[in-house]
Amino acid sequence: MNRRDFIQLTGLGTGALITGIPIVGRAVTPDELMEPGLDVAIKKRLADAALNAARSKGATYTDVRIGRYLNQFVMTRERRVQNILNTESFGVGVRVIADGCWGFAAIGDTQSETDVAKTAEQAVSLAKAHAKLLKKPVELAPQKGFGEVSWKTPLQKNAFEIPVKEKVDLLLSVNGAALDNGANFVNSVLFMVNEQKYFASTDGSYIDQDIHRIWPNFTVTAIDKQTGTFQTRNALSAPMGLSYDYLQTNPKDKLTGVTTLYNMGYDMLEDVTAAAKQAKQKITAKSVEAGKYDLILDPSHTWLTIHESVGHATELDRVLGYEANFAGTSFATLDKWQSRKFNYGSPIVNFFADKTQTGSLAAVGWDDEGVKTKRWDIIKDGILVNYQAIRDQVNVLGEAESHGCCYADNWETVQFQRMANINLAPGKEPLSVDEMIRDVKKGIYIIGDGSYSIDQQRYNFQFGGQLFYEIKDGKIVGMLRDVAYQSNTQEFWNSCVKVCDERDYRLGGAFFDGKGQPPQSNAVSHGSATARINGVNVLNTSRKI
Repeated sequence: MNRRDFIQLTGLGTGALITGIPIVGRAVTPDELMEPGLDVAIKKRLADAALNAARSKGATYTDVRIGRYLNQFVMTRERRVQNILNTESFGVGVRVIADGCWGFAAIGDTQSETDVAKTAEQAVSLAKAHAKLLKKPVELAPQKGFGEVSWKTPLQKNAFEIPVKEKVDLLLSVNGAALDNGANFVNSVLFMVNEQKYFASTDGSYIDQDIHRIWPNFTVTAIDKQTGTFQTRNALSAPMGLSYDYLQTNPKDKLTGVTTLYNMGYDMLEDVTAAAKQAKQKITAKSVEAGKYDLILDPSHTWLTIHESVGHATELDRVLGYEANFAGTSFATLDKWQSRKFNYGSPIVNFFADKTQTGSLAAVGWDDEGVKTKRWDIIKDGILVNYQAIRDQVNVLGEAESHGCCYADNWETVQFQRMANINLAPGKEPLSVDEMIRDVKKGIYIIGDGSYSIDQQRYNFQFGGQLFYEIKDGKIVGMLRDVAYQSNTQEFWNSCVKVCDERDYRLGGAFFDGKGQPPQSNAVSHGSATARINGVNVLNTSRKI
């Protein structure tokens, strides 16, 4: 089989196992991914069939989600293609409240109004059966209807319309650049997702959304053949709520600090060339001496620390103990919020949730409960002031309106509270990275995310990274390796003494963030500028006891 024939094929083989990709849907050809979905008028008829059937059986509330989910993953290693995955999934999910209890049912691959109506009736039957065990009825925050509206990820080039050959050629050129610059091994991938989602509810909303995401990624490995030791460096790309535009704009424009579609670019070739050289440098880098350091944390690193210690910790379902899968509940309990005095961080620490940010992974016009998305404060001047909550939770907070952060990863899964984009606000005073480093006596500059561990209360943690540079007397003096830092959430963020201004603000994020049981995966971004955290305990990860 020649290369041209291979890249026309699809498969669900070893590539998926290697990357841990959650595969949903049937295998299709690239051409099928470009076919248009159902006409809006047909989706509205299907939705009305479900709404009317549920109402006739006694449902007091109903929402319907009609979803078409497209995925394309292109995977390469060195000079060859490893796998190309193309999947499509289509179906209808119906959620109801009957006798004060939730009920949910779903059906796939149908355009039959009769089938959808029967599915809605099944959801009502399940709700009524479960209601016999109910101790307290569902209290749903009111939501106005928006009529017929739509939203689409801003894009210039749809990734699914780009020929597979062009994507393969890009990745093979990336691999070639890595090998030419000293890498011994290299894997590169492109992950592309399109969610075509239609939502309707008895509130009076009919919402059509077209959501795109992309993640270019690679790992390079350099080996010292004399000693057998090796080091790796992963891509410093951020997964984005964009499409193929992301690979064709100039990332250097981000230095302007204006976060618009047109400067959120990533030069994969430039990054992999640097990565190959840096992986070799890591082999001979000095092993860190354990101790206390002031840390300068690049946004390509801070996103993961934010995600684990703030993002998951302020999900209200974890706070209330309704959710404990994937690393537990939360230390940020209601009493801390109610006091309005809990110092989550220092006075310069401000975290906000935002599902409207252009280019962010969780950006949509409306969430999966038909709530218009927005921005709100989570931590203000260091104080915990709010959480992330959805329609059946906000009554706990005394609020009348959902935060708009409900999400389901497929038509056949029920929507529940998922993380919004949680961001560390940039500093208010002009401050560059060089200026931040200038008065650091003993520090480490950390770039990129690495290994991590956090406890079941989102409190005690440990984080690694990709690149580490030693700072002495205000200057970077060389590369380090074997670095990880440990702290607890409150101590760490209360040790934040400086944050660069908006010119340095950038997004990072998780393309596959797991939660729930059965597990679901969502995508979420975390923005920040470079931050300085003083007096953090640093470990040497290679030291043996």
